Amino acid sequence: MKYANIPYVDKQVSRIFYGVSGPLFSDGQNQDALFDAMFDLGINAFDCARNYGLSEKSLGTWLKHSGHRDECVILSKCGHHDVDTLKKRVSRQEMYDDLNVSLDLLDIEKIDIYILHRDDETVPVGVVMDTLNEMHEAGKIGAFGASNWTHQRMQEANDYAKAHGLIPMTVASPNFGLARQVEDPWGGSCVSIAGPENEAARAWYKENNMSMIAYSSIGRGFFSGKVKSDDPSTQELIDRFARKGYECPDNIERLARCEELAKACGASVSQIALAYLFASGLDAYAIVSTASPERMKENIGALDIKLTAQQAAYLDLRADTY
Repeated sequence: MKYANIPYVDKQVSRIFYGVSGPLFSDGQNQDALFDAMFDLGINAFDCARNYGLSEKSLGTWLKHSGHRDECVILSKCGHHDVDTLKKRVSRQEMYDDLNVSLDLLDIEKIDIYILHRDDETVPVGVVMDTLNEMHEAGKIGAFGASNWTHQRMQEANDYAKAHGLIPMTVASPNFGLARQVEDPWGGSCVSIAGPENEAARAWYKENNMSMIAYSSIGRGFFSGKVKSDDPSTQELIDRFARKGYECPDNIERLARCEELAKACGASVSQIALAYLFASGLDAYAIVSTASPERMKENIGALDIKLTAQQAAYLDLRADTY
């Protein structure tokens, strides 16, 4: 495993976050053995959210039983829209409501990285930044930032912080990876910085040294190896959200090139897709979800694959050869 530093997080952070979402965790069941296995692989960073059912309870149970709280980096999110009505939930009160429930379920006193899950551009950035800084000053959160915020909106938030002597956003969690997100998978204004259309956003991340924790880092399974570029029927092996967000001719061609390069490098498709993310020049971390420790071990191997700029350009269709 490789580790790096994120401002306002008081320990090093594994480059791969374990994604704590989905049916394994959403009902709050005990998953101590699975968390133990991921921790033993070197993963000390865990991604969850207030709207992932009771996933925070599963993680909190393990933190208490294992005694590893002080070694772990916990990321959670607040302010997700109402999933039934899509009503936006970005206000001081709703942020605090979510934080208090998360702290209770996780059974911890401080969340290391706290992120706005969605945005509401009718809410002034000052409301958000004042609230996050209050939480930080109270010792309830460490680093903070946003998921599914545009880079322009994050710049506005950090301009406000600078003008008012506040701590800025230092971390973001957009969609990013080899797969272009061609349609919003879930609704509620998901934001991606992948693909040629988002070059300006990636440049902003680099210029501002923004730590980037990518969700759907392998296209929600599109680059897991289950889907085969020459067999359309295998696209049924991924869920409807993955097909909605990533199923398109461009991504099929990216997958074919990924398969080709994986064979040439003696690697798996998912390893090459993750290696592409880590070769982006961004301060990149990847959220990976799996119930298989063996599969996670394979994914961690991507950190040892150093793609050349030419190989990366071949994968995302900017070059014809690698």
